[in-house]
Amino acid sequence: ATHFFVHVSKATLEVTVGLDSPKHVNLEKALRLSDRLGGHLVSGHVDGIGQVCRFEPIGDCWLLAIRAPHPLAKYIAQKGSICVDGVSLTVNAIEHDIFSINIIPHTIQNTIIQHLGIGSRVNLEIDLIARYVERMTEWSNNNNESA
Repeated sequence: ATHFFVHVSKATLEVTVGLDSPKHVNLEKALRLSDRLGGHLVSGHVDGIGQVCRFEPIGDCWLLAIRAPHPLAKYIAQKGSICVDGVSLTVNAIEHDIFSINIIPHTIQNTIIQHLGIGSRVNLEIDLIARYVERMTEWSNNNNESA
């Protein structure tokens, strides 16, 4: 099939880009709990919008640098996971709110990453574990203060 339809909530529209008339989307089958885990844990929930500030070939690979919204930058770690427009990737380096990723030929050829350019706005999903660690720490700190 070349088309599909989805219902999108107002909350999703507030933190995503490209849903008004998308030309390309990255879709992957959901992982079953009985499947072997061979990648990153992602949920498909977009956390914010980043902007491509560098995208250039380096040998047969590509260097992709993205400026993340300031509130999300704290969740991005070197060698950590991040989802860019639904593509799960590994962060190569981070400086302030700009993170870079090395993109291998297979990823360029088989995902929507190939359609990006400098200035492109992209949907970002932060690492699932970082989200839970922050919540647990926040909860623990708040409960210790009120005890």
